Amino acid sequence: MSEWQRAVKQDSVATLEALAERFGRDAIDVEALGPAFDSFQMRITPAALEQIKAVGDPMWNQYVPTVQELEVVDGVADSLDEDADSPVPNITHRYPDRALFLVSPVCATYCRFCTRRRKVGDPEKIPLNQFDSAFAYLREHTEIRDVILSGGDPMMLSDRRLEYLLQQLRAIPHIEIIRIGSRITSHLPERITPEFCAMVQKYHPVYMNTHFNHPDELTPAAVAALDRLSRAGVPLGCQTVLLKGVNDDPKVMLELMHRLLKARVRPYYIYMADQVAGGEHFRTTVQKGLEIIQALRGWTSGLAVPHFVIDAPGGGGKVPLLPEYVESITDDEVVFRNYEGKRFVYRQPAAALAARLHGVG
Repeated sequence: MSEWQRAVKQDSVATLEALAERFGRDAIDVEALGPAFDSFQMRITPAALEQIKAVGDPMWNQYVPTVQELEVVDGVADSLDEDADSPVPNITHRYPDRALFLVSPVCATYCRFCTRRRKVGDPEKIPLNQFDSAFAYLREHTEIRDVILSGGDPMMLSDRRLEYLLQQLRAIPHIEIIRIGSRITSHLPERITPEFCAMVQKYHPVYMNTHFNHPDELTPAAVAALDRLSRAGVPLGCQTVLLKGVNDDPKVMLELMHRLLKARVRPYYIYMADQVAGGEHFRTTVQKGLEIIQALRGWTSGLAVPHFVIDAPGGGGKVPLLPEYVESITDDEVVFRNYEGKRFVYRQPAAALAARLHGVG
């Protein structure tokens, strides 16, 4: 067993009793939180635990169970209808040229807003012994050029198992891009070992989509792990979820985006929180997300402005949303406002040509 695997087993907080001992029984009502814990297990690594500065802060809200998880209004278990787009076990094929491949049932730390809380933590629902049908499907569907390894967290697998997956995927000629979706750099940065970095270089291009929701998650250890990945040639992006009580503040998001770029991580998406049962209390309004994008676009580098998207309920895929910059569009002109609210007019090509021919303008 590797050092990082021992750290997960020995040091992670995985019971309500342990959490109560650390933060007090006024903060953790073991009996009241029992049903939430039973519905979706808890695990918090030492790295994630250190990020919690106070009861009820953004890190606490992400990882500690709450009775609000039991208050289901309009949330559903499979909010993105992934199972309907799963032709074989562990594969979700929703988009034309890419597929999601679930390869791990576990995470180092469990996020309470998890979209796949119906599956994550249960090896029977993300089986590790049913990869043959997944690889067969990927080989047969030559339109798939991009495969995203997800779960759970793929980086919870051993290097040997990960290399097996990468080898199998690289043996499929039409698969050009491999992506790993992982929150390990925040929750278990020591997992990014020199051995993993040496191994992954043999299978490039391999990308990693990281997951940071708050600037405080970019600890020195996390930044060092990101640096090791960058030096190994792994392009890094970040998928952030807009969460009430965590990052629903333009200033917090601006700082997060800036710190990501300093760590050589390109902000990729800000997601609206999904309508998943058990995570409804994390949802903000869409207007809050648009407000945040409006506070980023133009006010900071375009590199720091991710796409703001809703992953459409019921399996419709990601839909980008933008603040209303365009006032009107005709065949002659486009009227719009810039990031400061100033109004501008852009002439359509045909109108501009006609004006030149007639000596106007």
